[in-house]
Amino acid sequence: MTEHSATTVHDQSAEQLSGISPAAEAYHRTFFPDSELLRRDDPDLARIIENFAFDEVPNEPSVNDLDDRTRYLAILATLLGSQSLTEFRGIVPAALIAGLTPVEIKETTYQAVAYLGIARVYPFIAALNDILRERGVELPLPSQATTTPETRREAGTQAQVDIFGDGMKDFYKSGPEEKRHINRWLAANCFGDYYTRTGLDLKQREMITFCFLAAQGGCEPQLTSHARANMRIGNDRHFLIAVASQCMPYIGYPRTLNALRCIDAASRD
Repeated sequence: MTEHSATTVHDQSAEQLSGISPAAEAYHRTFFPDSELLRRDDPDLARIIENFAFDEVPNEPSVNDLDDRTRYLAILATLLGSQSLTEFRGIVPAALIAGLTPVEIKETTYQAVAYLGIARVYPFIAALNDILRERGVELPLPSQATTTPETRREAGTQAQVDIFGDGMKDFYKSGPEEKRHINRWLAANCFGDYYTRTGLDLKQREMITFCFLAAQGGCEPQLTSHARANMRIGNDRHFLIAVASQCMPYIGYPRTLNALRCIDAASRD
C-alpha cells in the first residue's frame, strides 16, 4: 500500500468513526482494541450497533450494575445458546480483558453441553482451545471435577436440592418407569457431572443456564423453571432482567421478550 493510499484509508476510517459516541468508542478500544469490527465496510451499521451495544445498553440504569465479568459471562453463554460461533470467537478475547479466567470460560462451554448437546458445543470448544493456545495458555487446564462415577448421582441430587429445594431429593427416581432414566441422568449427568465442578459457583452456573435457554429459544418451560431457581439462590428478578437486557443485542428482541415473560411467570410463583 502506498503512502497516499494508506493516508486515504486512514482519512476514510476517521470519517467513518464520526457519529460513534465517546462512551461507545471507549468501550470499543477497551474490549476490542485490535478490531475495527464493522467500521470499514459497514460504517452505518457500525454506528448503530456500537452506539447501542457499547453505550446505550451497558449504561442503561437497569443494566449498568452488572460488572464486566458477569456481563461477559452472560454474553458468552448467550452466544453458545444462539450458536453464534463467529461472534463467540470475537468475544472471547474481550471476555479475557474483562477479567474472566480461562477456567471460567472453559466451564461455561462444558456446562453448555448439558443444555445444547455436544454436537452443537464441540465447535465452540475447539475454537476456544485455539484462542487460548494463541495466547500461550497451556492445555489441558487443571481439572475442576469433584465427583467420581460412584458419587456423581448423589452429589448431583444435592446440587438440585441446593438450587431447587428439598422437593428434588427423590427426583432421580420419580416418574413413569419408561422415562425414569432421564430424571436419573439429570441428577447424575447434568448436575452431578457439571454443576458440581469448581471454576464457577452455583449462582454463576444458574445464570449461564438461564442464558443458554433464553438464547436457543423453544425452551420456555425450562427457562421459567430456571428463572425461578435463579431467584431462589439469589439471582433476583432485577438481576435476571439486567442479564436479559444486556444479551438482547446478541439474540434480538423476540427471544429477549420471551425471557422477560418467563421471568415474570417465575416471579408470580
